[in-house]
Amino acid sequence: MNRSLLSLTASELESWFASRKQPKFRVRQLKKWLCTPGITEFDQMTNLPKALRDALSAEFSLRSMRVVTVLGTEADPAEKFLLELEDGNRIEAVILHNEQGQHTLCASTQVGCAMHCAFCASGLDGLVRNLTAGEILEQFLFAADLLLTRGHRLSHAVIMGMGEPTANLDALFQALALVTSDDGLGIGARKITISTVGIPQGIERMAELAHPYHLAISLHAPNDELRTQIMPSNRGIGLTSILRAADAYFEKTGRRVTYEYILIAGVNDSLENARELAGRLRGRNALVNLIPFNPVEGLPFKTPSANQVQRFAQTLESLGIQIALRHRKGEKINAACGQLRRSKS
Repeated sequence: MNRSLLSLTASELESWFASRKQPKFRVRQLKKWLCTPGITEFDQMTNLPKALRDALSAEFSLRSMRVVTVLGTEADPAEKFLLELEDGNRIEAVILHNEQGQHTLCASTQVGCAMHCAFCASGLDGLVRNLTAGEILEQFLFAADLLLTRGHRLSHAVIMGMGEPTANLDALFQALALVTSDDGLGIGARKITISTVGIPQGIERMAELAHPYHLAISLHAPNDELRTQIMPSNRGIGLTSILRAADAYFEKTGRRVTYEYILIAGVNDSLENARELAGRLRGRNALVNLIPFNPVEGLPFKTPSANQVQRFAQTLESLGIQIALRHRKGEKINAACGQLRRSKS
């Protein structure tokens, strides 16, 4: 089986071209083709010499993933795809559609997850491995190709699929460099959000690299006792360290941090929880993204009533916290991370 061309690093690609005495501008031409929606065959790269196209085709493949299952349609707010990798492992990607005509990819960075959040299906089977930069990039190309057939364009991305992004930052940033490049997909960096469970070292590294991506932190609890119960990764870290790293990210980049808060009935949705959360975030330039829990088969958690969600939101707002209330998308298609992969394993 041919190697995936997308898995090569920039230096590996340049070395391959140099070994065949190809001028450097050919690398730029190829990269442009790689990120052009609808290009799935080397023969479509018409400004590359045929001999070069043949050599590329003999050694590499342009796509390595195959679609196993699709849930939802383009008419739904969310479409979910189970994708099989070259080694047989499977990941999930979701395309979110809204009434404003935006089409957002929710991309994965790992096969499985090591964080073991109690409410999430991704970590139920543990971490298998990191995705390569090529496998992350191919999710974007898959979405862009699909949307092109419908006359649409991939406009936004959230790195909120399977896995912990800060545990695979090198591969993620390598992929996003092409996603955001004018020679790539041309998606503005400010239209991309990276979501982390809250690993201070990862957040600090993101701040040092100073990419203009949005940062979202999965908070889900206002105190360490409750957070550690539902998010074991909090043990030994704590909210104080996470918020300190988030503050440093804001100071370095000037980008407001979003705090995600999944509301789980009877667990973290009380008005006392809301008041404690407001106390934690008061004085910070922050946005709280409230997300009613998406039920996961095999887990005991339930979704709060619409009235309780509104009361929680209103309490935060009354205490000066800016919120966004996310309406659940894809509940009927098991759009929560990891559900489809487990159901088809």
